[in-house]
Amino acid sequence: MTPGGRGLATDAINAAIAHAHARGGGEVVLPTGRHLSFSIRLLSGVTLRLEEGCVLEAADPSVHGGAYDPAEPNPHDLWQDFGHSHWRNSLIWGEDVEDVAILGPGRIDGAGLTREGPGSRWSRQAGEFPLSMAGLSAEVMAELSPAVEAMAGLGNKAIALKRARRARIEALTIFRGGHFAVLATGCEDLVLRDLVVDTNRDGLDIDACRDVLVSGCRMNTPNDDAIVLKSSLALGQAIATERVTIQDCEVSGFDLGTMLDGTFGRTQQRAPDQDRVTGRIKLGTESNGDFRDIVIRDCRFTRSRGLALEVVDGGTMENVLAERLVMQEVTTAPIFLRVGDRRRGPEGTPLGAMRRIVLRDIQAAGILPDYAATIAGLPESPITDVTLSNIRLSYRGGGAAAWAERRPDDLPQAYPEPSMFGPSPAHGLWARHVDGLKIEGLSIETVAPDPRPQRLLENVRETEAS
Repeated sequence: MTPGGRGLATDAINAAIAHAHARGGGEVVLPTGRHLSFSIRLLSGVTLRLEEGCVLEAADPSVHGGAYDPAEPNPHDLWQDFGHSHWRNSLIWGEDVEDVAILGPGRIDGAGLTREGPGSRWSRQAGEFPLSMAGLSAEVMAELSPAVEAMAGLGNKAIALKRARRARIEALTIFRGGHFAVLATGCEDLVLRDLVVDTNRDGLDIDACRDVLVSGCRMNTPNDDAIVLKSSLALGQAIATERVTIQDCEVSGFDLGTMLDGTFGRTQQRAPDQDRVTGRIKLGTESNGDFRDIVIRDCRFTRSRGLALEVVDGGTMENVLAERLVMQEVTTAPIFLRVGDRRRGPEGTPLGAMRRIVLRDIQAAGILPDYAATIAGLPESPITDVTLSNIRLSYRGGGAAAWAERRPDDLPQAYPEPSMFGPSPAHGLWARHVDGLKIEGLSIETVAPDPRPQRLLENVRETEAS
């Protein structure tokens, strides 16, 4: 583990994987100890196992005399950011692989990875960044979104899988995972189970995948989303993300590293987008393809933003069930449903749609007063058929009376976040442009008085509870 390449395990690990693959498959075991590496190439039929006490550390190009595999050319990189458009610039990557696994109980430490990467090259750039970032200086924005040239030799993902079939990542700990702890794009039959992730940006990004199980994962991501489903154009076509179950998971926004050490720090107040810490479960923002048959159940959110379902790039989101969720210390809106009109995609990209959403048995407490649970469609694409059943929301209260008079614009092209509209004109539920809202039990309370109305429905057609 010294400069000049001495101590690097990269070649030995890759040779062992290639040998196992050539024999028709097998297991490569990293034993107890610290193993320093640049890019590891996973091949079909191979299981990479990190034993108890093993730490696979991402090497630092500026220190260890090497580089990560180059970000491969992608002719379809116009519509999503650099991180979503490349896979090989990672600590571990696999492309067009089958029957692979990365297993714990060891740990990945992404010490040498970067969390940064350029944004998309989309010329219109509407809705590229949250409105909360509008006041940041050019210097800060350049640091958060560097030039492509600055990424040469760097790795910005712990694990990346592209078009993998029958893949498992289980019982592994990931610390400091770069832009993505795990990026899975175009994968089928994917299992992510019993992962412990405490990372400096995104946790699990599942993009254009089908038949996915995320179960028993603990995710701490103060700077970005913990578990997020996307449907981008990174593979050159709109591919639906469908038949995904997220269950028995915990997401949070504690200080980096403090979930792993058990101190659960609360020093960091804001994420890089200048809203409060993140750590949530989200569908979107990339939404060129569809989202279908998604189940989110028995999950806990702590010191994080709430559940967010977002369609802004032309896809359709339908048949989503979220049930038995518990939230504490909610840092923005506990529920945020949004159809927008960013349309980051090729000419002719349609307006997106959202329909048949069921949210039930959800409890949220300690919610900041600024943002109510929000369901915000557009006049030309209302959100349709939303059921809220047995929802209990407890806000801190203390909102300003003047907020009740606010009537924000629809802001169709803005990046979707609850803060995009400013403080909500209601303190509990604010819905606009909804065709078919069924409420079957909604309890709203405030710890301190709040002068705003409890609910505000604008251009909403309610349906009778059964």
